[in-house]
Amino acid sequence: MLPENDFKIVAEKMGREPNLVEQGCFLNLWSEHCSYRSSAPLLKTFTTTGERVIIGPGDDAAVVSFGNGWVLAIGMESHNHPSYVDPYNGAATGVGGIVRDIISMGARPIALMDPLYFGPLNNPKNLYLFEHIIEGIAGYGNCIGVPVVRGEAFFDEAYSGNPLVNVVAVGLAREEDIVTACAQKAGNKLVLMGSTTGRDGLGGASFASRDLSEASEAEDRPSIQIGDPFTEKLLIEATLEAVRSGYVRSCRDLGAAGLAGASSEMASKGNLGMHIIADNVILREEGMVPYEILIAESQERMLFEVEPGNVQAVLDIAKKYDLNASMIGELTEELTYKVEFKGKVVADIPIKLLTEGAPTFERPSRTPAAREEGDKPEIPKDLKEAVLKVLSSHNVASKKWISRQYDHEVQVRTVMKPGDDAGILRIDGNEGIAMSCGCNPRHTLLDPYQGGKGTLVENAMNLAVKGSRGIAVVDCLNFGNPEKPDIYWQFKYAILGLGDACRELSIPVVGGNVSLYNESEEFRTAIPPTPSIGVVGYISDVTIAPPGVFANEGDSIILIGITKDEMGGSEYYSLAGKKKNGKVPLVPENVSGTIDAIISAVESRKITASHDISLGGLAVALCEMCVNTGADVDLISVGQEMRADDLLFSESHARAIISTSEPEAVGKLLGDVPHTVIGTTGGRNLKISGSGFSISIPLEEIKEAKESLTKQMME
Repeated sequence: MLPENDFKIVAEKMGREPNLVEQGCFLNLWSEHCSYRSSAPLLKTFTTTGERVIIGPGDDAAVVSFGNGWVLAIGMESHNHPSYVDPYNGAATGVGGIVRDIISMGARPIALMDPLYFGPLNNPKNLYLFEHIIEGIAGYGNCIGVPVVRGEAFFDEAYSGNPLVNVVAVGLAREEDIVTACAQKAGNKLVLMGSTTGRDGLGGASFASRDLSEASEAEDRPSIQIGDPFTEKLLIEATLEAVRSGYVRSCRDLGAAGLAGASSEMASKGNLGMHIIADNVILREEGMVPYEILIAESQERMLFEVEPGNVQAVLDIAKKYDLNASMIGELTEELTYKVEFKGKVVADIPIKLLTEGAPTFERPSRTPAAREEGDKPEIPKDLKEAVLKVLSSHNVASKKWISRQYDHEVQVRTVMKPGDDAGILRIDGNEGIAMSCGCNPRHTLLDPYQGGKGTLVENAMNLAVKGSRGIAVVDCLNFGNPEKPDIYWQFKYAILGLGDACRELSIPVVGGNVSLYNESEEFRTAIPPTPSIGVVGYISDVTIAPPGVFANEGDSIILIGITKDEMGGSEYYSLAGKKKNGKVPLVPENVSGTIDAIISAVESRKITASHDISLGGLAVALCEMCVNTGADVDLISVGQEMRADDLLFSESHARAIISTSEPEAVGKLLGDVPHTVIGTTGGRNLKISGSGFSISIPLEEIKEAKESLTKQMME
């Protein structure tokens, strides 16, 4: 059961050896997944407060002010291990879990994003995982009526044994309706509402805190929860009705560590104890013992603190929505976590020991040997072919096949659909939010600190080109085994880089999740360091957001930012077999000034199209903008000293392409921010010329290359 060292600590603190039920509680609540044992000291380096932050890290979800009495609940979670073992249910319950985190704050879920990371699709197992994970997300999200407005799908062989499924959820509420997971008063009752409790998901939290083995699919299937989106939809409505009626004093979703986790953490946050009567939990399987009842992670369940006089009213709401509900215990003055079953006390634990007693520490880290930048690849003889090769790679190609599986227009708030730099939703009048997610794991692998900084900057640029400024960040920090010093070094410096960028752009980190031990015994490798994030931004008027494709003929094309020889971690180098070569992109100075200038330009309504430059570089961004019309671009003034392939495929940060019919006026708005007019829109080809090269690509060939992923999936 418990690791030997933890067992000794618990026995010493309790003055006796814990029984099997108590060990189960500690095993899950003291797991890496629940207690952040290896990460807590590093997470404290994040800035988590700001003028809009109402509730920061530590609750089921963060709450930030939108304005006019509206608030946003924001959360991010991973379901990596479960999605490898059972891709459909693992991904589906990942959606269900983060949505319940939003509901438990009293907010209605209004949007989802799904940054996903897979092995190459030429491997049948990876293809199977890919198809069924997408199917699981779509099946659950579509049924509960929450749109998936943006996502990411990144492919690399290092994810073959351990795909990553990260989900961001955003909810909307009136500020007066927000509830928290902090218990309020001794004597109040606990009502468990939703689905019945079964044996599915047993030990899910502890399962998520260890490496995957080759035999995982058979051995670990009992650790995978089974979702029911139709019950979840009923639970959404029942929870929000109970909250609006004023019956709910505090609330907690039953996620990691099941009932033991939700009930003990709720009580502990309020400096209260808990008395659970396990007999009152409505079960779906016969013969369940207290250990199973407490730590099973059966889905679609919510725990409410309710004043004694309102218990029946809450039970009546459950009946109205055809949900199971029962009173399962009460809050106590005594700071113990006590569980009773069939008239006997089966667990009696000091509650603070259970919820706050897990030892946390910064593990040893080891800086790796200095990396050789290596040789550059030969300049391709056919640059047009090189552009189309990068454009057709699965990382760069259109993800339309994925987004078509999702309902992204339900709730009729969606203004900008998947496929653009950011998803945009209307919230109040024309005021709205923009959303972006993801990271570039190859940058972070070569330089965790700079990769962490770049993660935030690229997402903030995705918002800026649509006229939105970031107001909150949530993260999902996916790494390998932290007990290995080189892995912990990656983890530490990615966090420090991300945190520094957040401070530079004044965007607080309001919540998130840590997913460690993402290693595959089968492939004998850890995943690349993947600090995946979700960024939510405020946009004053959703109608100002320009499209991501050229809209008119004859517009001037402006390149914003400086292109440098920064090819390390680029898609071009990866395809050229130079994954470990080149300089990693550095975040330029005064990136906040660049973002401010872009937002001002967009707010002027003088921008006809805008697009961030990131994966694949300048050549890819131009191709992606040439959908309805072509362009004639001259790059001689941009990079006179650069090789053609460096100029076309560099992934330098803080760059964007915009088009306008008023280049002089837009130039004044951009001010001192580096910018250059590089061409005009029009025609049926993308023509790019530079020092010593000239290429011309018909729009039809661009379209064909972009649809490579869709074509493979349709075949």
